Order: sequence, then structure tokens, then C-alpha cells
Amino acid sequence: MAWDLLFINVHLATMAGDGAHDESGYGAILDGAIAVKDGRIAWLGPRAALPTNQAATVHDGGGCWLTPGLIDCHTHIVHAGNRSGEFEARLNGATYEDIARAGGGIMSTVRATRAASADELLAQSLPRVRSLLAEGVTTIEIKSGYGLDLASEEKMLRVARRIGRELPVQVATTFLGAHALPPEYVGRADDYIDAVCAMIAPLAAAGLVDAVDAFCERIGFSHEQTERVFQAAQAHGLPVKLHAEQLSDQRGAELVARYDGLSADHLEHLSSEGIAAMAAAGTVAVLLPGAYYFLRDTNPPPVSALRALGVPMAVATDCNPGTSPMTSLLLAMNMVCTLWRLTPQEALAGCTVHAARALGLHDQVGTLAVGKRADFALWRIARPGELAYAIGFNPCQGVVNAGILRSPQVLPAG
Repeated sequence: MAWDLLFINVHLATMAGDGAHDESGYGAILDGAIAVKDGRIAWLGPRAALPTNQAATVHDGGGCWLTPGLIDCHTHIVHAGNRSGEFEARLNGATYEDIARAGGGIMSTVRATRAASADELLAQSLPRVRSLLAEGVTTIEIKSGYGLDLASEEKMLRVARRIGRELPVQVATTFLGAHALPPEYVGRADDYIDAVCAMIAPLAAAGLVDAVDAFCERIGFSHEQTERVFQAAQAHGLPVKLHAEQLSDQRGAELVARYDGLSADHLEHLSSEGIAAMAAAGTVAVLLPGAYYFLRDTNPPPVSALRALGVPMAVATDCNPGTSPMTSLLLAMNMVCTLWRLTPQEALAGCTVHAARALGLHDQVGTLAVGKRADFALWRIARPGELAYAIGFNPCQGVVNAGILRSPQVLPAG
């Protein structure tokens, strides 16, 4: 049967290399071609091996590199307002914990998000998403967690779903009700965890939740309270992930691994026991350099130890108003290389194949392979390592979402 779309004269970084035939790790196919049928990859390989076939549309890639569409697997991109005042306070000596305990931090965004209508929330969030899409992002994860009551959490998750309908991007939603203790529950954290567990059923029934997350930390929720949330998620058939070991070691990575969690994220204070547990469970380590940089942290995640035990490392922006107001996944790739010594190949794998695994979507996206969704990006670069090299430069030439080609700039800002 005829293909819908065919790209020729492209170099493919399939990110499916096993190292046996591709020492670079990119799964590279030089002078390749890739064909699309019904929104999925129908064929790929060297152009010289292209079978005789007809395509409705043929594009000459002009020698560009073509990679899987990038995946931002950890964002809080739906929120109202910003926290530039707290940024200034930190530069004047206040710590993140000082600000949170004084009623700032997450709670200031909660107040703004609760007050915003769904349309206002969407309008504020769309420009941030467009910035990611201009850099070849085709899938993003969006967390709730700035509502902290059922109505507001539902509003956030519905806005996240609307983004997936209004823009050319696949959205994976995560319920993060256990993000912070709302003011109406001060002194009653266990009661709030009861409320969070009760929210899961109606949100899941409405089709608004793909996974469940929590903030296990001294200024968040305890190991035991987090486990109660995981048990409730498991009862509704939802996978779990965790904000773990960002500010201290609360044994969160061990806990999320015990529940076969998709990912443990941040991990600046991750222990050797946590690494071993993640390796055994196949739990992905999601590295978030934006928060590390923005908070001027000095304790990096144990990248060498994660690498040594074969724990897959994803890379994400952690886009949020308080600790990582970043909407560039390319910048995140550069940061993990310069700050934490990942290789450019590891950085690109972190935004493709491992990011897909961190969302439970590795059977759909993350590599270029026959049968997977035709999400990919074209780059005017000489080698894939350039994606992690330049700072503030975007070489994206085009993006294909489920077989539909668009320019990187997807919609006007208005």
C-alpha cells in the first residue's frame, strides 16, 4: 500500500542502538529514509535499501538529522502567576525551606491557580508549551498539584487535556495532590492524605489521570503518608512516580521502586540503597537540572553510580514557577552535560527513549522503529551531539506529530 509520507536524504538517530553495531549509541543510519502510514512509522533504513513504493508526499530532508520527537517527562507547566519575588528573596539570603514555611513557595502558586478560571489557566500555560514545541517536543507530562482540593485539581487536569487537543502534542497527565499541605489542613496532614486518596477515584473515572505522584520530603509528606497515596493509586490501576531525595534522603526512591514506580525524580540526595532498588525495579531516574541550577544547589545527583548500575536516566525541564521556570529542553540537555557530566548521547537518550519509559509510553514513542507513532524532529546539525552543545540556539527545522508535518513555530502567541 502507498505510504502517506516519506522523508529521504536524512540521517536517522533512531535511539534504538544496542551498541553492537553503533558505537555512538545513537542508533545512527546515515543517508537514510523514513516512511509513515496512518500516523505510524511504516519503514526506515538506508536510502539505498528503500523499497519500491509510492508515497503521497515526499520530503527531501536536505541532509538534516532526524530524531524521535523530544519528550519532556516532568513539568508543572499548568499554573497561574509566577514567583519572581521569591527568586529575589533567595538572592537576598532566604532559603527554599524558609520561603515555604512562611507561606510562600508552592502555596503562593496554589492561591493564584485556585483563583484562575480554566480559560485563564489555559491562556497562561499555552505560551510555555509553545516554547517547548518549537524545540521539537512532541510529548509532555503535565502534573496537577497547585489546586490541592478536588475542584481545583480537576480544573488543572482538564486544562492539561485541553492543551493536548489545542496544540500538536501528546499530553500525559499526573495527579500530584500530595504536593503540599493546603492551609485548611494545617496540623492535619494525615487527614489531607485521606482527602488526596479520595480524589483519585473521581479523577480517574473522568479519564484525567495517567499516573500519580507525591512530594516525599521534610517540607512535603512522609514516607508513610506517601505510601498511602501509592496504595490508593495502585487500587485504581494507576502507575506511580515520586519527587524523591531532592532536599534530603527520605528513602523515597526505595519506596517508589517497591511499587514498581515509573520514575523517581530529582535525586540529589539519593543513597546507594535507593540506586540498587531502582535498578532492580527498572525505575527511571529523572534528572532535573533546572531546579538544581535555579536553587544554586551544590549536591549533584549520583550520576556515576546510576550509570554503573544501569539505571536509565531521563532528562526534563521541571518547568514550574518556583524552582525551574524553564521552557527549554535543549537547555536542560546542555545543563546535564555541563553540570553533571552526562554525555551528549546520554542527554538525548534522556529526552527520548528513557523519557518515554518514565511515562510508561516506551511502546509508543521514544525511538524510531516500525510500528511506533510517527513523532520525530528534524535538525539542521552536523551530528546529534550538537543538540546538547549550543546554549540558546534552536536548530529545529520541522516536527512531525503522528505523521503530520508542522513548522517548529506551531501557533501565534495570541
